Amino acid sequence: MASFAEATAIKALDSHTYLANFPDDWCIGNAVETETVPHGGFVTSCFLSATALHFSTIHASLNQPHTITLHLTFLRRNAVGQARFSFRDMKLGRRTSTVHVALTQGDDEDTQPCVVAYLTQSNLQMETGVSLSTSWQLHPPPVPLKSTKVLREGGDENWVHSVGEHVKFRKASQKTTWWVPRQGQRGPGVADEWLCWADGGKFTQSALGVIVDQFPQLVEIYPGTQPLDASGKDVDVEKKRGRKPNWYPTVLLNLDVKKALPEEGVDWLFVRVRAKKIQNGRMDLEVVVLDEGGDLVAISNHVCLILDADRNMKRSEKTKGVDDKERRSKL
Repeated sequence: MASFAEATAIKALDSHTYLANFPDDWCIGNAVETETVPHGGFVTSCFLSATALHFSTIHASLNQPHTITLHLTFLRRNAVGQARFSFRDMKLGRRTSTVHVALTQGDDEDTQPCVVAYLTQSNLQMETGVSLSTSWQLHPPPVPLKSTKVLREGGDENWVHSVGEHVKFRKASQKTTWWVPRQGQRGPGVADEWLCWADGGKFTQSALGVIVDQFPQLVEIYPGTQPLDASGKDVDVEKKRGRKPNWYPTVLLNLDVKKALPEEGVDWLFVRVRAKKIQNGRMDLEVVVLDEGGDLVAISNHVCLILDADRNMKRSEKTKGVDDKERRSKL
């Protein structure tokens, strides 16, 4: 089982090419019966890690360690194993710089990219300029929290630990531990949670990719307003038992980072995810990330499809028994 730091480790191949390895335990799917697909948030974190390495080495003189904006478009399904990140420096500036990054897998030179991205770098700790207070706040407000210490000990009457849905299928979801409102979510199409790493680690800046893609699936908890039992399950869970999981492939993901986390990382983050419209097998998601003090850390917007997992990920007879390396060479 790879830790986040181990799973997102990046190696430089040359000045503008970097290698990563996508492990199976950061995937969606079951390697025996279904195709395993790296978790989209994990892939996003790998882009953040690769870009951080690029700017801490090749462009160290710019002193721009932080990604402030990211736009990812997921073009093709990627897979377990080695992944290559190819960089093009689009604009190098004193305050911000922008790179284009393409993720490819496979040994062929003409391999088409699986994911393409634009990332803008800056230095969040050295930003200066106009700052104005606004009246923005989460609405409805989150359920009150006593403290994260009480939360971890299970003593907060408003929040309960949840194991989520279909965790064996969504292996990557087991990497974090989450608490959700005990009396149910604040409304249909909304989900609140407090998150920490399951292995006791700390959330660093590159972890924001995972954080903005780690939440209760709104379709599966819909309407989500039911009270939860002591194990974090709907009291009506028997009605849902046996329901097959969906797969929610990300079409695109945007990230707007407002704040640099401490260098040593943080133990907890709060996440609210909201869908404005779920229709015809497609949905939008707005993800808001706050720190323990309620300060805005990041905003993310997704466009996702809603697909039947069996139909879209089940292995064909031709691919059963074929290892991931061989399948990747055929992508």
